[in-house]
Amino acid sequence: MLTTTLCAALSAGGLAIAMLTAYRRRFLAATRIAAVSLVPVGLAMAGLVTLGRKVGTATGHWAADLVLKPTVWMGFGVLAVAALLYGVTRLISARLPEGGGRAPAAVPGASTPAIPAGRPAAGRRRGGADSGLSDFADVEEILKRRGI
Repeated sequence: MLTTTLCAALSAGGLAIAMLTAYRRRFLAATRIAAVSLVPVGLAMAGLVTLGRKVGTATGHWAADLVLKPTVWMGFGVLAVAALLYGVTRLISARLPEGGGRAPAAVPGASTPAIPAGRPAAGRRRGGADSGLSDFADVEEILKRRGI
């Protein structure tokens, strides 16, 4: 109840300032002031002021537990280990060749793999590292033949 009254008083004060600004024929500034001054009463009516207080109280209790409980610190340690493991796997997977180092896929019933090991696939550029545009090599070749 007191919070709602305080928010209404803040909004009323802001609207009074907006009226004085409008009296001076600064309508754009007055409109902005009026918009900002309606925020406190809107927050109170929507219940977000109470929610903010509850979040603040919960954050304070959590911070007190952070200092006083070793299990909270162990929880941060577990989160750090999880992040470290995830990062290491991302680094390792970035260094592995495509396909994760497994043998090339074979067509069912075929005696040899569809793409022989050690040879680049048709349409791929030979030479250095893959630039990420190798899938468009066929399109590029067609455009060159047509003179585009």
